Amino acid sequence: MAGRGTGPDFVEALARGLDVLACFDADHPVMSLSDVATAAGLARPTARRLLLTLEELGFVRSSAGAFRLTPKVLTLGMAYVGALGLWEIARPHLETLVAQTGESSSMAQLDGSDIVYVARVAVPKLITLRVEIGTRFPAAQTSQGKVLLAALSPAELEATLAEPSRAGLPTYIGRSADQLQTELTEVRARGWALADEELAPGVRSVAVPVRDGTGAVRAAMNVTVHAAETSTDRLLTEHLPRLLRTAGDISAEWALWQTRPHVEVTRRPDGSTAAG
Repeated sequence: MAGRGTGPDFVEALARGLDVLACFDADHPVMSLSDVATAAGLARPTARRLLLTLEELGFVRSSAGAFRLTPKVLTLGMAYVGALGLWEIARPHLETLVAQTGESSSMAQLDGSDIVYVARVAVPKLITLRVEIGTRFPAAQTSQGKVLLAALSPAELEATLAEPSRAGLPTYIGRSADQLQTELTEVRARGWALADEELAPGVRSVAVPVRDGTGAVRAAMNVTVHAAETSTDRLLTEHLPRLLRTAGDISAEWALWQTRPHVEVTRRPDGSTAAG
């Protein structure tokens, strides 16, 4: 993985450390030194030094020669989400939506040609794909991804679709580039997107945009159903209106949150705090 930096300011050591963290996932929660070295494309001594450094920093722990991540790694991703203020605002609305529909709901943002899940409230369902915070899927195969792609300018869209997916899933080839462009134009016009078993068999979802205080689309949220249980008609007539209202409420509250005064609190040497 490492060794791909080209800029004069690229820090290879930092890139390698992040590569090591990225080796761990739901399918590989515990890894040996050899496993990490192989997955990250590193020499064993380099992988060992990086793992020991990450352990000293509290991001991994080791036992009997095996390494695993610690909950501290959540601070890396949640710092981004928390800075947006979006998750704190969205969570109660997502929970209410799930209670109303009886179906799972998630929020995602665009990362290259993939979407990455940043919030989720789920219900037990026999869905073929496991989804959790940080999961990524090819954007063009998902309802959320279509919403986010439709919000891009033509130049941004072209550049985004040219990037290879990092989701580790087969690329969907059931439609041409022109067909995708036509669908995205429709999504942009109507304000929602449908993905009907495009990502995996049995997975059907509808998604709508979530906007910031400027009106820009910054995220997308969906309702996901099992195709054998919920028809497209029911998804669009019953769940979509609730989803649209929920996304509107979240967008409105987020806009208010972004206009709030920001106060920086600093800690003095004696332990007391002061607003700056």
